[in-house]
Amino acid sequence: MKYTLLFTLVANLSFGQPFQITPNALQDKIKGGWAGQTIGVTYGAPVEFHFQGSMINDYQPIIWYDGYIKKSMLEAPGIYDDLYMDLTFVDIFETQGLDAPIAEHARAYAQAGYMLWHANQAGRYNILQGKPAPQSGHWLNNPHADDIDFQIEADFSGLMSPGMPNTAAQIGDGIGHIMNYGDGWYGGVYIGAMYALAFTSTNIQTVVRQGLNTIPTQSTFYQCISDVIRWHDQYPNDWKQTWFEVQKKWSDDLGCPDGVFSAFNIDARINAAYVVMGLLYGNGDFGKTLEIAARTGQDADCNPSSAGGILGTLLGYDKIPAYWKMGLREAEDINFKFTNVSLNKVYALSYKHALQVIRKNGGSVGPEIITINTEVPKAVRLEQSFEGHYPVGKQMIHKNLTTSEAFRFTGKGFVVKGYAKPRNQSAESYTGNFVFVADLFVNGVLVETANLPADFIHRRHELFWKYQLPNQEHTVEIKLHNPSPDFEVRITEVLIYSDKK
Repeated sequence: MKYTLLFTLVANLSFGQPFQITPNALQDKIKGGWAGQTIGVTYGAPVEFHFQGSMINDYQPIIWYDGYIKKSMLEAPGIYDDLYMDLTFVDIFETQGLDAPIAEHARAYAQAGYMLWHANQAGRYNILQGKPAPQSGHWLNNPHADDIDFQIEADFSGLMSPGMPNTAAQIGDGIGHIMNYGDGWYGGVYIGAMYALAFTSTNIQTVVRQGLNTIPTQSTFYQCISDVIRWHDQYPNDWKQTWFEVQKKWSDDLGCPDGVFSAFNIDARINAAYVVMGLLYGNGDFGKTLEIAARTGQDADCNPSSAGGILGTLLGYDKIPAYWKMGLREAEDINFKFTNVSLNKVYALSYKHALQVIRKNGGSVGPEIITINTEVPKAVRLEQSFEGHYPVGKQMIHKNLTTSEAFRFTGKGFVVKGYAKPRNQSAESYTGNFVFVADLFVNGVLVETANLPADFIHRRHELFWKYQLPNQEHTVEIKLHNPSPDFEVRITEVLIYSDKK
């Protein structure tokens, strides 16, 4: 009951009522959203994943200087992965319209030339292997379903849905399930809703609290974020105390094979908690918001990117402090890597798409006034990944698969970690044109025959996994069809799940 009642007291007269805005003001807010996230990701990039399970102390500087954005876009374009993922979907809306099939979004993202990780890579592999959305993002097919991926890519949904958080959630439903499910999807729903609400609210506290009404109260995502809001109310001047509370209650990762039994945590809910901490404790101050969101650690570039984009939308481009826009204008015509889209171009595209969505939802667009039919935030459907599954152990293997490898475990699920790659290349990034084929047997029964590309962009993020087994002793065997002298399949470890913690 406490979670149900927590946010019913926050009200904004514009919610559910027609809202009027000038074309210039709408454009300014859309620009502020894209610029804010660009500034945020640039700011946090040097400390991304350098602090896992720890905050960045005050004495440790995070740099900012004139020309930094342009330098980063030209010399380190890979840091903008959350933005060029966004732009993949924006481009499909532009070329194929608002009603473009989800399969087209999935195809564009899966076939793109950029490297992906976690839920994005697992989703890409599924799409390329013929498993379409939403099955591609479902936790039974994607061990990273609860990861942050859609959360950091959902900005477009809110920026094209001003004042319409439910529409943003609807737009993000099909796309978000390409790579995520459950809490991983909710992260994108929540971020998109906050962007949408930032167009019609002047108070970031209201945006944070009302945005959460798009998430089912029964979900762990909702419960985590509601805890953050409650702790902020309890410790209004001490974000570090709230950070400790989050760490104590919400830092254990259930799903992500890279985060289980590790300080590394890319789970959507805890990283969303850090975004919310930046917004709440920043309280409308752009610099303070970015700094807190980055100093919480973990995905320390994506979190200030989300926070900066949401607050940038609320403030508008012109009201983002000049200090944070140093060098921005000289970077606005540079195309993001792997795209033909610059900031100036996406400013225009998002404005165009926002007008289309406004009209589609019964609003009107005039030369001087735009009228938006705003929406009262409503919860999307309930989904929860990894229910009844708890990580309880790990088996270290560290063997090359030559013909077959077997292991035994007691539990109800497992994930086999490892990789397929050329023998003479690093396991961090590699290219190869060979595809292994391997069988997975559980208790002597063939469960799956899988392709294992020896190429980083097309790789299977984990070699094999299986959930929802009877909670008992099992024998697992992996058999390789086509060994190669030039390529290798390396099994590193096995994660074990049980039905009890």
